[in-house]
Amino acid sequence: MIKRFTLLLFIFWLVGFPSFASRILVAMDDTQKDHLKAYGVTYWVLQHEQEADWLLNYRGGSFGFQHAPETENELRVRGVSYEVISDAQYNQIVAQIAAPDANMDVIKLEKAPRIAIYSPKIKQPWDDAVMLVLTYAEIPYDLLFDEEVLEEKLLKYDWLHLHHEDFTGQYGKSVRWQWNQDWFQAQKQESEALAKRFNFAKVPQMKLAVVQKIKAFVAGGGFMFAMCSATDTYDIALAANGVDMVDALFDGDGVDPQAQQKLDFTKTFAFKDFTIVSSPYDGEFSSIDNQRRERNVYQDNDFFSLFTFSAKWDQIPTMLTQNHEKIIKGFMGQTTAFKKQYVKSEVVIMGENKVANEVRYMHGTVAKGTWTFYGGHDPEDYQHMPGEDPTDLALHPNSPGYRLILNNILFPAAKKKKPKT
Repeated sequence: MIKRFTLLLFIFWLVGFPSFASRILVAMDDTQKDHLKAYGVTYWVLQHEQEADWLLNYRGGSFGFQHAPETENELRVRGVSYEVISDAQYNQIVAQIAAPDANMDVIKLEKAPRIAIYSPKIKQPWDDAVMLVLTYAEIPYDLLFDEEVLEEKLLKYDWLHLHHEDFTGQYGKSVRWQWNQDWFQAQKQESEALAKRFNFAKVPQMKLAVVQKIKAFVAGGGFMFAMCSATDTYDIALAANGVDMVDALFDGDGVDPQAQQKLDFTKTFAFKDFTIVSSPYDGEFSSIDNQRRERNVYQDNDFFSLFTFSAKWDQIPTMLTQNHEKIIKGFMGQTTAFKKQYVKSEVVIMGENKVANEVRYMHGTVAKGTWTFYGGHDPEDYQHMPGEDPTDLALHPNSPGYRLILNNILFPAAKKKKPKT
């Protein structure tokens, strides 16, 4: 009788009897109750100096951890769906992923990235999607702006998000909408005082210096993520290095009549051959943005598709596109989408709207670092207007549009693999 009982215990151990379970699987397919908070728990695991597995293309890009009572409790408290399985069951999943014909891979996440968000100190009448989702997912971040970047404090961080900023020094070209607002004038005065403090003759020169500091951060191995107007204005500032393209209304002197001819597109991250818009009364910065009147799409038919990459060969774009849906609802912003003809050939396009011939989501590399541009303002608010209440992500815990942001947050934690040849 004792021998039979011992044999039964051994069999249960082989097949993964629950009492011997030692892995936690956080599925990220349609069974997940809160996709966004699942990223937060994964970050929490990394904060506690434990490794996590990112199971690329397995059940929507699932996560796997060593079982620990503290981790299980954190999952329960945050309302994240999970399964407790045995080592044997987990190893079967890993073997399935490793099969040569399976477009899946396992990426080790090792260390919680230090996150910074570039944002003005003065309160603005709009919110920021990255701040919203990091707060909801309970992922910590620090705020910094021009002063901290110029003082090299960015070097303490691994990952940087660019708030919906205007890096050309034209204050968002908001003359018609915001010029007389108290917050706008306060921000303008603060920027002018800061430029003077750092010995710049005018704000556009200071913004260029900030852009160059950020570029050096990326080239040195940093990760930069930008949305809305922080995408195109960043590249415009790089292309116009040393060229006055800003109207006297903003900087006190006129536009260089040869400004367009003097643009240097070899200095940009993503864009080429675009035409700048110098009028202070036109809300567009350049020809890059696919404007509403040109797009021929509206809220009910505005979607973009995510590309599928080879998980075993193209780990970076695969990580950045992990999702439980491949068709993402479109959303607008001051910069909504990027006209395809202005995107450089070496850029990796990860999401596009073929109907409008526009790019919505893309990434590239600069020396040792990586950047990602994501068009639009708020993935769950089609046309978010200044002064509106921020999106309540408790109503959108499974947002595929917000998942793309969080993919970028975890990406710097990935253990670097040797390139396959």
